[in-house]
Amino acid sequence: MRFDAIVVGAGQAGPPLAARLAAAGMKVAFVERQFFGGTCVNTGCIPTKAMVASAHAAHLARRGAEYGVRVAGPVHVDMRQVKARKDAIAGKSRSGVEAWVRGLPGGTVFQAHARFESATRMRLDDGTLLEAERIFLDVGGRATVPPLPGLDTVPFLTNSSMMDVDFLPEHLVIIGGSYIGLEFAQMFRRFGSEVTVIERGTRLIPREDVDVSLTIHHLLEEEGIHIRLQSECIRVGRSPDGGVEVGLDCAEAPRLVRGSHLLLAVGRRPNTDDLGLDKAGVETDDHGYITVDERLQSSVAGIHALGDCNGRGAFTHTAYNDHEIVADNLLAGAERRLADRIMAYGLFIDPPLGRAGMTEAQVRARGRKALIGVRPMSRVNRAVEKGETGGFMKVLVDADDRQLLGAAILGPGGDEVVHSLLDMMYAKAPYDVVRNAVHIHPTVSELIPTMLADLRPFA
Repeated sequence: MRFDAIVVGAGQAGPPLAARLAAAGMKVAFVERQFFGGTCVNTGCIPTKAMVASAHAAHLARRGAEYGVRVAGPVHVDMRQVKARKDAIAGKSRSGVEAWVRGLPGGTVFQAHARFESATRMRLDDGTLLEAERIFLDVGGRATVPPLPGLDTVPFLTNSSMMDVDFLPEHLVIIGGSYIGLEFAQMFRRFGSEVTVIERGTRLIPREDVDVSLTIHHLLEEEGIHIRLQSECIRVGRSPDGGVEVGLDCAEAPRLVRGSHLLLAVGRRPNTDDLGLDKAGVETDDHGYITVDERLQSSVAGIHALGDCNGRGAFTHTAYNDHEIVADNLLAGAERRLADRIMAYGLFIDPPLGRAGMTEAQVRARGRKALIGVRPMSRVNRAVEKGETGGFMKVLVDADDRQLLGAAILGPGGDEVVHSLLDMMYAKAPYDVVRNAVHIHPTVSELIPTMLADLRPFA
């Protein structure tokens, strides 16, 4: 079957790209082997943030007395209802994506797994052979399962199988102290589980600056989450009570952590190992990510890789931007590049972290003169009013050209507030523009101009 283009994978890049191609008059084959919507819709952003909302409601209910609200009796979380709400939200999104793709004029949907037979041909597992000069891969990724001794002897959870949990684990042990692990840690602690996080590094989320990591560590410990740092997992097994136990190589006792359930949150890997990439001549890096150029083309002309499988973003918003880059370059004669993108993301604990641009460590490593501004949430009226003062804001500025280099907003609405700085970074405007802006009171954003008016050189 001949097409103008083949799109493989219904994540956040595949469907909108297929729509653009179809609207341009192309005959498009769309291949999805399982669920439409990809990780974001099915096991990532949408369902987990629905669960975060439920956990936040439980947390506020327990804190009601602080706000003058009395709750009669202890707060109880109905995990079946939490799951049902999450499933309904994710299901609506998934069915919406599927209906959209199946309704594309000029598009043909194949529910199957595709493998390359050559650089222009893909064979489906039902025997169908598809051919096109342009092939776009949006095949996503999955949780990494480390080769831990004994792991095959115990049941364990990943971010995907956590979506099936409709009960409250008595004690959830999480291996991995980064973004996914911390979101689940706080979530299930608020649901009522005992939670232990095991991290082999010297601090949580080592990608972030030290002050961000330490503040988040403190916030999570205040909620009763146990955190074990510098703890290398050396074995996993059954505990005497039928649960799980994790043996640690660590400096401090105890060297054994026991719990009822185990969650692995040690990273992600791309779904590229069963595509027959070698038959098409498509190159990958040492971790299995498809290598791409600034226009997202692979090592083979006509084959592009978008989303999590190219290792150039691993976020829903970067995957969607991947499709914009490819579609605009192909259909509109644009010259969009990956290098034009400013890295930005959020950590959706409570309070959330919004990040944009460079970290303080990265700015210092440049060796150029820079300015920094920091303001604790305890000096932000909106945070005080909400009773959520545990975070801070930080902004980084180039001392010579006065452009914004990076920002971290850890506090109420931090994942939203950071965009006011991100947009100025895209505009390449000097920080004075924001410093002189008049923001609404009382908000978290109103203190950004104040913080920028109090910049100081790096120590």
